[in-house]
Order: sequence, then structure tokens, then C-alpha cells
Amino acid sequence: MGEERAEAKRRDLPERTFKFALAIMELCRKLERKPGLARTLGKQILRSGTSIGANVEEGQSAQSEADFLTKYSIACKEARETRYWLRLLQESGLVTGHRLPELTQESSELVAILTAIIRSLKRKRT
Repeated sequence: MGEERAEAKRRDLPERTFKFALAIMELCRKLERKPGLARTLGKQILRSGTSIGANVEEGQSAQSEADFLTKYSIACKEARETRYWLRLLQESGLVTGHRLPELTQESSELVAILTAIIRSLKRKRT
């Protein structure tokens, strides 16, 4: 049952990470209009937040199981980094009235899903 659930999440993940990247881009458009720290943090979030989906997409056409594992591991690291930047923005008060809690929650869920897929694959390999 656990493997079936991980497989279902893996199939849903490319679309979910694509939508997350679009939401990150929307946030970064707003940050780009602000001076100083907000703009700088926006560039960091844009890189990490869009990289999640790019690595998941690359993993979909991985040449080997090891290649797949590498791409998904990178995506997980990028999701963690994005969650960090989102939390920093939220706690600092640099951005108000945006969907930061929702985006932070989604980044946490992406970390959890990617971690589960990675663990499942590693268990299967041993």
C-alpha cells in the first residue's frame, strides 16, 4: 500500500510542482517591485522554487534509477531551500497580504512527498 501511494504521488508531482512554480513566479513579480531585501530574496526564491519542478520533470525521463534518485534528491533540497526563504519572508514582515503561509505549507508538503519517494526507492534498492 505504501508503495502504491508513493507511486500515485510521483505521477501527480510534475503538475503540482509546475503549479507551485507559477505561484512562486507570481510572488516574485510582487517582490521585484519592492526595493532592497525583498527584491534580493525574490531572486533566491525564484531560483529554488522553479528548480523543484524542473528537477522533477528531468527525473521523469531519467536514464536510470540512480539518475532519477539524483534528480528527485535535488528537487527535495530545492524545496527545503524554498521553504526557508518563504519562512524568512513571512517572519521578517517584508511581505504582507500574500499567500506566504499557503506557499510555505505547499513547500513543506513537497518536501514530504519527495522525501517519501526517495526513501521508498532507496528501500527498494537495498
